[in-house]
Amino acid sequence: MTLPRVLVVDDEQSMCDVLQADLGTLGFSVDTALSGIAALALLRVHDFDVVVTDLNMRGMNGLELCERSVSNRPDVPVVVLTAFGSFDTAITAIRVGAYDFITKPFEVEVLAVVLRRAIEHRRLRAEVRRLREAVSSALKGELFLGESTVMRHVAEWVDRVASADAPVLITGESGTGKEVLAKALHARSPRRDRPFVGVNCAAIPEALLESELFGHAKGAFTDAKGPRVGLFAQAEGGTLFLDELGDMPPTMQAKLLRALQDRKVRPLGGVEETAFDARIVAATNRDLEARISEGSFREDLLFRLDVLRIELPPLRSRGQDILFLAQRFIEVASKRSGKPVSGMSPEVAKKLMDYAWPGNVRELENVIERAVVLTGFEVISVGDLPDRIQSYTARHVIVAGADPEELVTLDEVERRYIERVMESVGSNKVRAAQVLGIDRATLYRKLDRYGKGPR
Repeated sequence: MTLPRVLVVDDEQSMCDVLQADLGTLGFSVDTALSGIAALALLRVHDFDVVVTDLNMRGMNGLELCERSVSNRPDVPVVVLTAFGSFDTAITAIRVGAYDFITKPFEVEVLAVVLRRAIEHRRLRAEVRRLREAVSSALKGELFLGESTVMRHVAEWVDRVASADAPVLITGESGTGKEVLAKALHARSPRRDRPFVGVNCAAIPEALLESELFGHAKGAFTDAKGPRVGLFAQAEGGTLFLDELGDMPPTMQAKLLRALQDRKVRPLGGVEETAFDARIVAATNRDLEARISEGSFREDLLFRLDVLRIELPPLRSRGQDILFLAQRFIEVASKRSGKPVSGMSPEVAKKLMDYAWPGNVRELENVIERAVVLTGFEVISVGDLPDRIQSYTARHVIVAGADPEELVTLDEVERRYIERVMESVGSNKVRAAQVLGIDRATLYRKLDRYGKGPR
């Protein structure tokens, strides 16, 4: 595990050397600086857990260093070393933001206790800040804006399953807000005061994914110069979010399944298994049932994770929610850019409602942010939208008309309708078969006939 990092500041090299050696034997990683200026320079480029500074130094004294350090890096606690009898100055240091002070002479073990307490104080402050931001994001996030029936159902499911401890599988296209939903589940669960830890299973090479999830022992591989705690352990007592689960390599699927069955993990290169206590929330934009049929996903792993399933709808099926979200994004982008943009023209609203939104909520946010930057008016106009949206024509199943030449065969109507359903459900064949009222095998045969089968 990474050692707590301490910056010792003293204008006497001998004192720096002594503290570096003594604290090193007590489990700290110690850097030193011979002046306040040098210390501030190090604080700008390195992340220290705590600063220890002498009070009486040439040039910038410890009091000034403390004040400037607290101003620039309020997250890093400062411990001041002061000569016996300098209590007034030490109290002044506390008033400008020092975490604590120790009078000389002192025992290094006493200093170590104070440093560990300061480091824990820093960790707790960071955790409180992280939880506050996570709860705010989850409970007020764009995911829950709107009045569509499908999103009301999602919100109801969140309320029903958040307090349960069973695994949750979130499905939906890319950009629909699966991670936001996972954070909302965590924020409303009894585990809300413990960590939320997320990992994108598709973004990490297979060779590193096992170490990332389970950790590794020292010497497990060439660059393993020390042990590392895996994400299962980091999420202890909280929630572990496995994003893009459908892209996990088959060998890792087997190892994940065993960990979930045994509720234990073994670090790469380790010999002992360690029990974990974390709720598992997984997400995928893949059709896992189809991948099981293809042999690229384990059915037993799906059974293990698919205890409670929440399906996030694509943006194009959320109706007027598109405009609710667009208006919210306009407000956010307007505030961020400092431009007085207050809304959109009716023509823009129609274009947004007609567009299919393959990138879902993430794409809409990007489009609106771009439009706010480009517009020269108080409302967004059609000319501020990307060409793909300006020129988009909604697909219709049947071309209306009385002329027999304009009408199509029944087979063509079926093809167009199946393609329209597939587009609406984001190519999710299981969901498409449900909407069409046919079994998956029949749907696969029809798609093969249309040249739309798996490639």
